[in-house]
Amino acid sequence: MASVRYCKIGADVWQSVRYCKIGADVWQALLVRYYLSAVETMFDDSYFMQRALQEAQLAFEKDEIPVGAVVVQHNKIIGRGHNLTETLHDVTAHAEMIALTAAFNHMGAKYLPDATLYVTLEPCHMCAGALYWSKIGRIVVGAADEKHGYRRFYGSQSPFHPKTQLTTGVLADEGARLMKLFFQRKRSPL
Repeated sequence: MASVRYCKIGADVWQSVRYCKIGADVWQALLVRYYLSAVETMFDDSYFMQRALQEAQLAFEKDEIPVGAVVVQHNKIIGRGHNLTETLHDVTAHAEMIALTAAFNHMGAKYLPDATLYVTLEPCHMCAGALYWSKIGRIVVGAADEKHGYRRFYGSQSPFHPKTQLTTGVLADEGARLMKLFFQRKRSPL
């Protein structure tokens, strides 16, 4: 007879299993542990930033500034977006705003404390404000934006909710490369 006990510690779930005798239950527990570790490895920051880069590529193909974002909760994408400012004639149609709105609608809530936003470019001042009010749990940023990023306005001070964790530089080169290609294409004559 096996008893399973779950103990939530931070973002990780630790599983301890006690067995009275060795048998099929042991093999099942080993397989579950192997599967869980494989899933955690597969769904890392690079995986979800790749999904955000796919969104940025969609923006690029629409002749929009190539920024993409996805909102993830429990390893599931609950919101995605890419810049649509030209398409919608709306200066607020940034990737982060669209992804947040989709996530709010999906969850039926206005706060996302258990979610993570993956965005290919450092958020602007407006998007940083929206992220503050969303109380999002974590933000993962790709490339820095020296001209229009939130750090230009806030410096080393964080504009996000005090509980929000920030990770920067994930696949930054890929996001920066797409931005450079976009602006090179814009500036070069046909």
